[in-house]
Amino acid sequence: MSAAVLTTPAPTITIEADPKIGLRGHLRHTGALIRRNLLWIKQDPESMMDAVLMPVIFTLLFVYVFGGSIGQALGGGHGAYVQYVIPGMIAMMSMNIAQGVGTGFNEDFNKGITDRFRSLPIGRGSVLVAKIAVELLRLLVAITVVMAIALLVGFHVNGHWGGLLASVGLTALFGSSIMWIFLVLGVTMKNAQSVQGVGFLVMMPLQFGSSIFAPTGSMPGWLENFTKYNPMSGLADAARGMMAGGPVAHGLTMTLAWSVGLTVVMAPIAIRKFTQKS
Repeated sequence: MSAAVLTTPAPTITIEADPKIGLRGHLRHTGALIRRNLLWIKQDPESMMDAVLMPVIFTLLFVYVFGGSIGQALGGGHGAYVQYVIPGMIAMMSMNIAQGVGTGFNEDFNKGITDRFRSLPIGRGSVLVAKIAVELLRLLVAITVVMAIALLVGFHVNGHWGGLLASVGLTALFGSSIMWIFLVLGVTMKNAQSVQGVGFLVMMPLQFGSSIFAPTGSMPGWLENFTKYNPMSGLADAARGMMAGGPVAHGLTMTLAWSVGLTVVMAPIAIRKFTQKS
């Protein structure tokens, strides 16, 4: 569940009026809203459970259930699969965390929390950007947990620390672009369950029809062609190349293209929908 879900009276943070909101005003308002959301995480630490526990469950599940068989296909056994799947797990976290921003945003509407924002002289985009910023912090927590578990199960960075940091940055960039889609769902769907249901319909084909968990060479031709243009495959391949050595250019180019394209298309839609609804 997103950190934006509120169940107790909100902490008071004053946002000064700004009749003509400029860039500095937007930045100031965004910073105040980020602080507000972080205070909710502090008051409700259980909201971080998905970011902390989900990476542990997924990592252990795939490493120990599929590691032996797929690792043999990779030619190196269990250790080879650990090296293969961990970069993919980092990529997967970008979409799993992104879903939470949609469900939490929808619950904010249903609980009337956005009515408070409507009465404040702030830019509507500041509300959305603040939510994305906080979810990116949760994503970084999830990635940190994945890497801690990865080291325990035998993952080796092999000196690619710069590549590791670059893959985290690329994952955060792509995750922020996906969040705009879930923000649109959060504004337009009737309830959080609907957002979650539609989110799974989007997530499952993209995650499992990709190179995150297994090489795509043995897949049927139509599915293999799908994986070539699947942004999750591009992100996983790019992260794998950066962290373990290997080709990076195609995955990096495709991930950057998807990230920019999704943001350019979905961000204005999300802001417009939010403005019209609130």
